[in-house]
Amino acid sequence: MLTCSTNFGKWTLVIQIKLGFDIAYTAPQPTPMVIMLSIHPSRRHDIIGTETIVAEPDVPIHYYNDTFGNICGRLLAPAGGVMLRGNALVRDSGLPDVIAEDAQQIPIEQLPDDVIVYLMASRYCETDKLVDLAWSLFGSTKPGWPRVMAICQYVHDRITFGYEHAHHMKSAFDAHEQRSGVCRDFAHLALTLCRCMGIPARYCTGYMGDIGIPPEPMPMDFSGWFEAYLSGQWYTFDARHVVPRIGRILMATGRDAADVALSTSFGRMNLAKFFVVSDEVTAT
Repeated sequence: MLTCSTNFGKWTLVIQIKLGFDIAYTAPQPTPMVIMLSIHPSRRHDIIGTETIVAEPDVPIHYYNDTFGNICGRLLAPAGGVMLRGNALVRDSGLPDVIAEDAQQIPIEQLPDDVIVYLMASRYCETDKLVDLAWSLFGSTKPGWPRVMAICQYVHDRITFGYEHAHHMKSAFDAHEQRSGVCRDFAHLALTLCRCMGIPARYCTGYMGDIGIPPEPMPMDFSGWFEAYLSGQWYTFDARHVVPRIGRILMATGRDAADVALSTSFGRMNLAKFFVVSDEVTAT
């Protein structure tokens, strides 16, 4: 659905996006799980009606907020496994990612305390292995937005995308050396290079459908991108696509993908089904 409204004489574009997933796991025994499948608190006000997440069989899900502010759910999957289903209708501006070419890099000594952690190495982001490369490639670039975009373009050109290249243990350094990966690898490498250059950067996961672009032939999946801290706020960057996109719906942020795993099981489980939808609702 596309609607227009006036705001002090300016037209505002609004779209509605249908989100959802069916994810099934098998388990030989009762298995505790933590899931991170809810829409991020920063987008809760955009939900039309109610976001629903249910488990089949019907087991209770206890929700809490982690140290990064993400919404997490705890449940005990029964022997045999569990199906998780989610649905939501979300209002979105319909506008592409913000471009702020004048956004400035902030000196490290002036950064807020809670942002410093996003300069540090983390599980998948080995700044120590990439710092020399980063300075050799980007030391002469203009600090701020142009530097982050130069990093994104380098990563975009360096890595070949393909689901066959996915591996849960692949790090930013691995992706750089292997020159292949999926969206999370693009994000890991780009945000690691940003950190090497003194730019705080954090990993993001969420929905991003084929809105405003020709449909891609690959099955829909959750997406990974990153945010860089410039001029006192977080800006969205996407090293896989490089161009601004429409309809990102954030689910979680963290230091890297380890902090925003869709599910963590404390026992043996196997993925049996994975289906994700993120479609613009068309007017009827």
